Amino acid sequence: MFSAWAVAGIPEIVAGIDLAAVIGDAISQTDEGLADGDILSITSKIVSKAEGRSVAAEDREDAITAETVRIVATREYPGGVTRIVENRQGLVLAAAGVDSSNTPDGTVLLLPLDPDASARALCAAIRTRFGARVGVIITDTLGRAWREGQTDVAIGAAGVRVIDDLRGSTDAGGRALNVTLPAVADEIAGATDLVKGKAAGLPVAIVRGLGHLISGLDEPGARALVRPAAQDMFRLGSDEAYARGFAAGRTDPSP
Repeated sequence: MFSAWAVAGIPEIVAGIDLAAVIGDAISQTDEGLADGDILSITSKIVSKAEGRSVAAEDREDAITAETVRIVATREYPGGVTRIVENRQGLVLAAAGVDSSNTPDGTVLLLPLDPDASARALCAAIRTRFGARVGVIITDTLGRAWREGQTDVAIGAAGVRVIDDLRGSTDAGGRALNVTLPAVADEIAGATDLVKGKAAGLPVAIVRGLGHLISGLDEPGARALVRPAAQDMFRLGSDEAYARGFAAGRTDPSP
């Protein structure tokens, strides 16, 4: 069994602030404190703000282009074009993660440049301050292929296993588990989104009771959750895949 709660008292974050110190100060004011085995779930927006990853809102489309590594799919709608892209962090998502929600007027935020590195720095600083072996997950909100709505997932992680590899074990009926790899970092991100909320001004949550997932700071981060291109069966949108196949058929000299 585990529990999760939001941490109150996080002020508005500005570029250059010591985010680990701000989070630590807020935790120190709580009755629960921080204990060995706890996992901190931190909304990526405050990491981006602390790292100065903001641009003028009028430059949003240019920022999306600059953050894009590969276009997966585009769809027109009455107000413009939605771009589903792979961004610099390897994530496939709308608008490369460039977002205007919960940001100062006239600005948009880019995702942290290296979310795993950001998580390692935060985790190391918080472990030192509290003398507790904790983990850190940096979260962001993504849509999902084949499903409506959005959920929070892990885009950065440190000091915690992001995948719980159950291959080689057995289920309750004694049957072998051959492919079971729960993405526990994503599950934690989704669970803590329920206590942080989208508009409550609570960007940090603590999870207690999952200490078996805590690891060293050298454990692979959330980048390990990104499926390698060679294993991606749905690498393009349907229209883009059709266009590519049609073009290939026109240039193929075979009868």
